[in-house]
Parts: sequence; structure tokens; C-alpha cells
Amino acid sequence: MPRTAGPFLPLVLPLVCASQFMVILDASIVNVALPSIRAELGLSPTGLAWVVDAYLLTFAGCLLLGGRLADLLGHRRSLAAGLLLFAAASLAAGLAPDAAVLVGARAVQGLGAALLAPATLAVINTTFTEPAARARAFGAWSASGGVGGMAGALAGGAITTGLSWRWVFLINVPIGAVLIAAALAALPRGALSRPRLDLLGALTGTAGLALLSYGVMRGGQIWTIAAGALLLAVFARVDRRLFTRRATTAAGAMLLIFGALAIGLWYFSALLLQNVLGFSALAAGLGQTPAAVLFLAVARVAAVLLPRTGPRPPVLAGALCFVAGFLWLAAAGGGYWTAVLGPTLIVATGIGLTFPTLMAAATAGVPPRDAGTAGGLASTAAQAGSSIGLAVLATVGAFDRVFLIAAGLGLLLAVLSPLLPRHVE
Repeated sequence: MPRTAGPFLPLVLPLVCASQFMVILDASIVNVALPSIRAELGLSPTGLAWVVDAYLLTFAGCLLLGGRLADLLGHRRSLAAGLLLFAAASLAAGLAPDAAVLVGARAVQGLGAALLAPATLAVINTTFTEPAARARAFGAWSASGGVGGMAGALAGGAITTGLSWRWVFLINVPIGAVLIAAALAALPRGALSRPRLDLLGALTGTAGLALLSYGVMRGGQIWTIAAGALLLAVFARVDRRLFTRRATTAAGAMLLIFGALAIGLWYFSALLLQNVLGFSALAAGLGQTPAAVLFLAVARVAAVLLPRTGPRPPVLAGALCFVAGFLWLAAAGGGYWTAVLGPTLIVATGIGLTFPTLMAAATAGVPPRDAGTAGGLASTAAQAGSSIGLAVLATVGAFDRVFLIAAGLGLLLAVLSPLLPRHVE
């Protein structure tokens, strides 16, 4: 059973799941609205790209800082502050009179998301202390992120067509207000943490992630990526105590690989459906829906099984699903029913088995004072894996080669699975 939190304990899990849903949704919902934004505000192609990149860059770059602030300020304060910042920035984006205001608001949105995501993980880790309850909470949290990613294109299209592109952002304001009230009601107040903010670690980690993310987004700027990697190495040295737990380090490394595998499915299968099979954007989204639904179901089952099996078997099984599914995608030819649906369902099963398991392994057993930081590290690893994976795989060219590389990454994940602990605490 979860331990006592606030007066409305049943709100805790819906609160963190809804917050995670909103964070992931806003990474993709704006994509469909971009043509309408360009037409009204007169953005250049570069300016239009920054509407997306400003959010993703500050989100990825500030995750470590957001996690540490969650530990220092308290998870209730950090979650409420992230929601307030996110909702206020959404209001500014929805009312933006020009491109500069819109891009700036999107950057602040990303900062709010960077506060939110680690705080949601910290709340789960410190509220649900019994392993089975924590595993189920991670399964629900993972599924909510999956729903957010799946709903982005469909919701963005419906809102833009039925109302206006501005409502893609404005819809977050009333939702944010409700979630802030829920956070203040459901979570304990807690005291400010005594440890001071590690300024050198915060600066090197945040700047390193920002440079790395920017270099990847700009198509692989070598010097930027190298500078980011160097700063992250300094961060790892300065805050080496965060990497002393074998489970955290091993799961973090595997989350890097997982991020590349997940983007390998969702991004490149969408391109395959549109560029090869001739699907429209909406039809491609619908074509991916069976895999997304299966991922949600498997994630919930994996969370139930985790306390009994430990993390190694589900990650190994998921890795083998990646190998089989991506090899099928690489070798198959034909239409949707014979060449896409089957292998994407297999890969989606792998995602459902591995994602909640690795997130639970990366954060379980972490002292409450470091729960936010551990959540930030885990979220950062998955986000960085997706960004780097997309940049690398996009240069490969042919779909069969992309899927073969993804199958190889799945095999690497299988080889690394014994590094995980036998059981989560």
C-alpha cells in the first residue's frame, strides 16, 4: 500500500499520470498545427522549426536541473511550480502576437516540463513504497506517456481543424489549473531540503545536455556534441555519487538504447507508411494505433509481473521482441497487413515490457532526498537516446538498414540485461 500523503491520496496516481501525459502530448501535438501557425504569424522555415525545438531543447537540457530542484524544494512544490510554469507559458503561446513571443513561450513550456517529469517520478518513488504498488504506478505512468505520444497528432489535427491552432496551447490552461489544485491537495507539504544546490554539477549537467541536444537537433554538429559530451563527463565526475548504484547506472545506459529503439518504431514506421505505402498523415497515425494500444496493455501487465520476476526477464524478453520485430520489418515487403502490422505489434510488446521496467529499476531504492535527481537522470537517458537515435538513424537512408541497426540495438539490450539487479527494492 502507498504510504500516507495528503488528504486526497487517491488523486496521487491520476495526478502524476495526467502531468506526464501533458508533458509528452505537448512534444508532438503542435506538429500538425505548424502550417496554420506559419500562415498566421508568417514564420520562416527556421522560425517554424524553433516552435518545436525550443520546447524539446529546454525540456531535454533542464531535466537534470529539474530533478535536483525537486529534491531541494520538495516534490509538492516542484510539481506545482512546474504545472504553473507550464500553464502560464501555454497561455502566452496561445495568445502570442508574433513568432518571437511564441518561441519564447515554448521554451518556458519546456522548462516547466523539465520540472514536471522528474517530480512525477519522485512522487511515485516516495509515495508508493511497497514494490508491487510502485510497479503498478510505474506501469500506469508509462502508459500515460504512451497515450500522450499517440494522441498528439490526432488531438492536434482535431483542435486545429475544429477551433484554431491557438487552442493547441490554450487547452493546457484549465487542465493545468485542475492539476495544480490536485497537487496541493494530494501531496504532503514537506520541508525544504537542507543540502544546497550543487552549482557546478547543475551547470555542467544542464549545459552539457543543452549542447548535446542542440547539436543533435541541428543535424549532428560535431563540435557542439563534443562540447556537450565533455561537460557531461565533468558532471558525472562532480556528481559521481549519483552513479554509485549499479541499478541506476545499468538502467540508465539501457534507457539510452531504449530511446533509440522507441524512435526507431514510431518515427520510421510512420515514414514507411507515408513514403512507401502512400498513407496520409492521419492514416499513418491510425495505422500505428494497434501497436500503441498493445504497448499500453503490455506496460500494465509488465508492471504487475515486475515484483515477481525482477527486471531481468521482462527486459530480456522485450529485447528479443525488438530483435524479432525489427528483423521482420527489415526483411518484409508488401502492404500494411503483411509487412507492417505484425512486426510493429511485436516491437510494441518489447516497448511495453522494457520501458516501465527500466524506469522502475533506475529509480527504485534511491533515498528520498535523491528521488527527483534519479528521476531526472532516467528521463534524460530516455530523451537523449531518442534524440541521438533519430539523428543517427536518419543518416542511414534505406528503411531496411534502419531496422537492421535497430535489431542490433535490441540484441545489445539483451546482452546488457544481466547487469540489472535480480529484484527491485
